[in-house]
Formats: sequence, C-alpha cells, structure tokens
Amino acid sequence: MPTELPPLTGEMTMSQVLQAYPGAQRALFAKYHIGGCRSCGFQPGETLAQVCERNENIPVAEAISLIQESHKADASLQISPHDFEQLRRAMPDLVVLDVRTREEHEAVKLPGARLLTQELVQEFFNNGNKAQTLVLYDHTGSRSMDAAAYFIGHGFSETKCLTGGIDAYSQEIDPSLPRYRIEIEA
Repeated sequence: MPTELPPLTGEMTMSQVLQAYPGAQRALFAKYHIGGCRSCGFQPGETLAQVCERNENIPVAEAISLIQESHKADASLQISPHDFEQLRRAMPDLVVLDVRTREEHEAVKLPGARLLTQELVQEFFNNGNKAQTLVLYDHTGSRSMDAAAYFIGHGFSETKCLTGGIDAYSQEIDPSLPRYRIEIEA
C-alpha cells in the first residue's frame, strides 16, 4: 500500500519537499534550472516559496504542480522488489544495471547485475535494443531515477528503477544479501 504523501505547500522547507518528493530537485532543475549546481542551488532550510521567489518569482502553485506531476511520472518508472523478482523469473535474460560505485557493486550485488560504467552506457547507446526491458538499481532507490531518466531520454522506453534499491530487495526478497550504510564524511 503506497504511503500517503503530505500536502505540498510553499511553506515546506526544501528538505521536507525532497523527503516527500525525491524527484523534486530533478524536476525543478529540468524546467527552471534550480538546484542542479552551486550557482542555482538551495539550502535545505529554505522554503519552496523562498526558492521560487529568488528564482524569477516562479509562481509557487506552478512549482507545486510541476513537482506533483514529476512525482507521478517517477512512480510510473518504479518496480517493486516483488514485481522485479517476478520479472526476473519470467525473463532470465533481463538486463539489470547497478548504478552504484564499483566498491558497492563488488561488496554486494543482485544476481546477474552489471555495473553501469561509461563504457557500458556507450555499448548500450551504440548497439542496445531500445525496446528491451532494463532495470536499474542503486543503494536506496534515489540515484537510479536520474540514470533511468537518462536512458529514457535516449530512447530506452522500457527502463525501470528498483523501488528502494538493493536495500529494499535485501529486506523484502533476499535477506542473505548484506545490508550496509554509506558513511558521509563531514
């Protein structure tokens, strides 16, 4: 059962917005060039209304609508760990791509997964079947959406992301896969 999202308002901090709507930064950057780099970034404690105001006075309702529509589109790209496992059983040659770091991939990976390197991306773009189903995953399901958007933008229309990443898969499907945390240096 999907988690109910909090109502999106201009008074929410960007931290709260991104917690509830993880694709918000991608959507804001794509349409308004907000949040993708140092010059157009925002602070976690800024409200959505403040970010809109200092970026050419974007109407808050317009930004909210964009974030909500983007969230719906992101949801359509997701595949749950259970549905992914059924798909893997039905399609033994399913292409599974790991968008994590080489170190994470070498430590623990889904069976049959290939590490997504620049060389592999070029191989897919030059010789790949654009109608073939691809499933991308990362640690917790956040970074793989960016990679999926990239593949879809290059014509790979059957690209999906594993909801919750390898972490959710190890909790729900295969507890023998070790779970881990990423320590961020200050």
